[in-house]
Amino acid sequence: MGVAATTASGRAALVAPLGHLGATPTLVYAEQEIGHLLPSWVPVPAPARLPRSVQVVLADGHYLGLGHDLWAEARERGLPYLMAQHGLITPLAPPLAPGGRLLAWTAEDGRFWGCTRGDVSYEVVGSQLLWTAGTRDETVAGEPFASDGPAQSLTYLGQGHAAEISRARLVQAAWSTCREHGAVYRPHPSESDSASRAVLAGYARAGITVDTRGVPLVDLTGPIVSVFSTGVLEAAARGRDAWVDFPRPPAWLGEFWERYGMHRLGSSPTPAPALPPQEPARRIAEIVTEAAS
Repeated sequence: MGVAATTASGRAALVAPLGHLGATPTLVYAEQEIGHLLPSWVPVPAPARLPRSVQVVLADGHYLGLGHDLWAEARERGLPYLMAQHGLITPLAPPLAPGGRLLAWTAEDGRFWGCTRGDVSYEVVGSQLLWTAGTRDETVAGEPFASDGPAQSLTYLGQGHAAEISRARLVQAAWSTCREHGAVYRPHPSESDSASRAVLAGYARAGITVDTRGVPLVDLTGPIVSVFSTGVLEAAARGRDAWVDFPRPPAWLGEFWERYGMHRLGSSPTPAPALPPQEPARRIAEIVTEAAS
């Protein structure tokens, strides 16, 4: 298994299935320290060629160094290469690995990402991230953001790091929505560069509350709005009010909202996404075991 990112979405897609592999021998390769996230019985070897005993590879794609190396060796040896989807799919999503098998959140995602390619296939397993949000015990939820305004202030999930839309348009959209609706701005963890810090300072000077506590998204209890964040569906899965908002959205964004059932601010909240009959992490573990046999 190759784990390129230890974000919440990455852990849900690639680490969570480890808890369902039972006695299946497993190796986890990672580009950063990950031992503290894994069951004690799972070794983390130094980067090297895969042992001859490996029968299947699970990763999130071949678009980064680790995933590419694992894909190249799997292809050389004729091993199944499984790709676990860990986020929502936009037109800028990296291409699927040739010969790979996508473990998709939905059939729509499988068709959109694979398009008409005949060298890749997909199977719908659902999203562990959304499964966890939708089945989480409410008694362990965190406290709402404390500010000078109402406890249930609208939270704007920032995406200033996104490549799909220019930073200028993202900044203007967040500024307008936060000012108009009294929303609290919650920066994405990637909004840490000098330009992002300058933008956040500008928001603060304009009277927009910026939430930099780093509270897990799933612990927020108030309503949510964003441009195309997965957090909109996480909030909806938990039964929270959630919307999307962006002035004069490009055609692809409107299609994206429709594909994921996201509702625009000012209309009814986004409905909770449908959950599959089986926990996605468990199903992924079954697929890995079947492919290795």
